[in-house]
Amino acid sequence: MGTLYITHDDSFIGKTDERLTVRANKQTLLDVPLIKVDGVVVLGRATISPAAVIELLERKIALSFLTSMGRYLGRLEPELTKNIFVRSAQWKASLAASAEQHVPSEAASHLVQGFVRGKLKNYRIAFLRAQREFPELDLHKPIAQLEQAIAPIDATTEINSLRGLEGSGSAAYFGRFGSLIRVDGFCFTTRNRRPPTDPVNALLSLGYALLRHDVQSAVNLVGFDPYLGYLHTERYGRPSLALDLMEEFRPLVVDAIVLSAINRRALSPENFVTEPLSGAVSLTPDGLRIFLRLYEQKKQSKFKHPVLQTQCTYQEAFEIQARLLAKYLLGETDKYPPLVLK
Repeated sequence: MGTLYITHDDSFIGKTDERLTVRANKQTLLDVPLIKVDGVVVLGRATISPAAVIELLERKIALSFLTSMGRYLGRLEPELTKNIFVRSAQWKASLAASAEQHVPSEAASHLVQGFVRGKLKNYRIAFLRAQREFPELDLHKPIAQLEQAIAPIDATTEINSLRGLEGSGSAAYFGRFGSLIRVDGFCFTTRNRRPPTDPVNALLSLGYALLRHDVQSAVNLVGFDPYLGYLHTERYGRPSLALDLMEEFRPLVVDAIVLSAINRRALSPENFVTEPLSGAVSLTPDGLRIFLRLYEQKKQSKFKHPVLQTQCTYQEAFEIQARLLAKYLLGETDKYPPLVLK
């Protein structure tokens, strides 16, 4: 089962024996063994019983709340793991090597280099793959721009400069992302959100919100403080470390699902609705069910992890990368290897 997605408005989430139930309009929509659930995501309105809340907390199953349009609202968190050593190493790495000169620690610089390198290399690989498959696309310019952003990463230690490289690489990628859409009825010109105003951006925003739930769950499981990151600045309520670790997964998981859903016609323009006042675009109930199914299938698909050299799912890879991050901060390895898949 993996993650349980609840999309029916005014659903009631309850617990019966060792099972989680979802009911609406006096009908049972879902009835699944709790042992098969590793996360719950509510999209829209729902009520949850105290018994179900306690059971989720005791089983360390995260419960996230999103709007029906996929905007992240918050989550119910189980208690953090007791591994104080991981959190201590995480905080130590955040301390500046020179507070007076605002020089970041060597560990913080290394991690930001890894997050940015992983994301931009996966962007580049996506474009190279598309160029081989569709030579008429002429993606040589954005590929060159990505290579120019990747090249100085290892020699750049100033975190704001690394953020600049990430920004320029992302601009090159999203500047031609629309050319990867191969069917009529969909177009992409620029990344927009809060709210997304076209179907492609609506899918990206929803996908990133789901990815945040999964990566933050992995970060918590390993024992990190999710709110202390390195690439993303500290902000009240922002899980910066989870967002840091998300970067390398964005093109591998969410962007790949969005392009596949559109190009393989799993979704059509009829699966989207536009709010008349705000112009916000979101999926219809049927479209949402299709996208959630595709997202869950992607998470359970397997690949060979380049570091471990073993088969794993993307769901497992979230935790693997978090544990590799912990090993680096604890001094058990000399580098953090971002997940890059060719």
